[in-house]
Amino acid sequence: MSNTRTYQTPAIVIKKTKLGEADRILTLYSPTLGKIQGVAKAVRKPKSKLSGHLEMLTYSQVTLVRGKSIDTIIGSQTLNAFLAVKNDLDLISCALYMAEMVSQFTPVETEDSPIFELLLHSIEQLPISADRNLSLRYFELHLLSQAGYRPELGKCVLCRKTLDTTTNSFAPSAGGILCPSCQRLGRHYGYTISWDGLEVMRFIQDGDWESVSITPIDATILNEVERMLRSYMRHILEKDIKSTTWLDSIKHDSANLKQPTNIF
Repeated sequence: MSNTRTYQTPAIVIKKTKLGEADRILTLYSPTLGKIQGVAKAVRKPKSKLSGHLEMLTYSQVTLVRGKSIDTIIGSQTLNAFLAVKNDLDLISCALYMAEMVSQFTPVETEDSPIFELLLHSIEQLPISADRNLSLRYFELHLLSQAGYRPELGKCVLCRKTLDTTTNSFAPSAGGILCPSCQRLGRHYGYTISWDGLEVMRFIQDGDWESVSITPIDATILNEVERMLRSYMRHILEKDIKSTTWLDSIKHDSANLKQPTNIF
């Protein structure tokens, strides 16, 4: 960060909190500054010139002035409003989940351009992704890896032996997979994971989006991977990610709409 009092940065709005009658504290994620906060004064007033450029999930060029305890946002210009995402309830629930994950798993004011690029690219891809659940699993595994929480999927975390083609266990407290022998030791609680589920986790974790996105993966296997990752993230954060409740609700409603109705 430069020493000048006023500075600019491209950033995505990942969180907003009301302050007083008309202000907001915004959490932004920048490719060069990481996670930063700024006060947007009077942004909740109807005539505010900043409001449209500082909505949740908006990618903008933001101008800030340094303050004693928190900086103040004095200007903003939209670079991408992600309208296709915001106009779709399913898509926006996915994007808000991604934003909350970045907010939860990143430290303040620590540059991490790969995380910024992952978030930006993932939101951009949502409207054209053939499988949104796959998009979320890819985002989760790659964010965890970049944030320093990459789960060990190649070998047993305890004995370090190569895993056999069988049912193993995913142990959040151990940071990865346990072979059947180590699971029986009872040192860590493990969730049963099928060999196909483990292979898919490995493929997503080590693959690039271009390869992963064109590979058909069974929905049942993706649901299994989701359960493993939910348990792992809950262990790391010691709480659930709030937006999963809405995400699950939208997913449930969408599944019900797809079911045929028996009129007899």
